[in-house]
Amino acid sequence: MIEAPLIGIDRHRLSTDGEGVTTLVAFHGCPLHCRYCLNPQCADSEGIYRVLTPQELVEELSIDHLYFAATGGGVTFGGGEPLLRSAFIAEVAKIAPPEWHFYLESSLHVPFAHLAAVAPYIHHYYIDVKDMNPDIYLAYTGQPIGHLRSNLEWLIANTPAENITLRLPLIPNYNTQEDRQRSRQQLQAMGFTRFDEFPYIVKHPASTDS
Repeated sequence: MIEAPLIGIDRHRLSTDGEGVTTLVAFHGCPLHCRYCLNPQCADSEGIYRVLTPQELVEELSIDHLYFAATGGGVTFGGGEPLLRSAFIAEVAKIAPPEWHFYLESSLHVPFAHLAAVAPYIHHYYIDVKDMNPDIYLAYTGQPIGHLRSNLEWLIANTPAENITLRLPLIPNYNTQEDRQRSRQQLQAMGFTRFDEFPYIVKHPASTDS
């Protein structure tokens, strides 16, 4: 039986991470160790909110079926890193009503097989790129950039560019406006066209010392 630990389910979201009315399903667990993690509970053993099967999740989400169907909305899988639960996501998509749309918020820092498993079901991707400079990426996330780069290459070759939004944050103490612009230029050269640029607001900036 497939089960997945969640850190939360957030209903009635509008125009934040998908079309129409969406429900965010946030998974526990993440392979990155970002200095300014927005959801630190995803890495905390006590941060698990519930553990559900795909059928149990679909039954719970069905309370908003009319909203999803009427607005072209659906379910956004986030986290943590949702692609660590790729088999779970694929099963949810298979048994959910056909009117539901599925959106994915991911760092893409996973082996390619996880991305391939969910790709047939995802209507739009929101990819948290961080920065395309390998040194900046490693310093900020604690991981090498290889998975992100190779998965981005596959994604743009197999998905319409208008179905992918890349998030490029300005990260205090880690990158600059110039770094972000270089990342955007590199990604545009790959064929990406939709970007979300914003600053991280950090009350207590972390040290850059590793």
